[in-house]
Amino acid sequence: MNDTTQDAVNNEQERPALPDRLSVNPRSPHYVKEIFQYDVGITLNGKDRFDVEEYCISEGWVKVAAAKALDRRGQPLLMTLKGKVAAFYR
Repeated sequence: MNDTTQDAVNNEQERPALPDRLSVNPRSPHYVKEIFQYDVGITLNGKDRFDVEEYCISEGWVKVAAAKALDRRGQPLLMTLKGKVAAFYR
């Protein structure tokens, strides 16, 4: 292996494993700070999604912001989309 391949392998090994459920909201119990040091990708039904706020692989859903609507605390209202969910590092 050359140096760039070796660095890529080492990078893969240093990343924490992606959990079954993850949220981007720091107030959530499913938020994991260490994972967000890396770029995480989500696919729903085979299509990449860039607007996911929270996901659960085992239950097969993602939550995305519903337009510009906000709740009384100023957080975006979330809409649940169901399907086959996959998470990966980019």
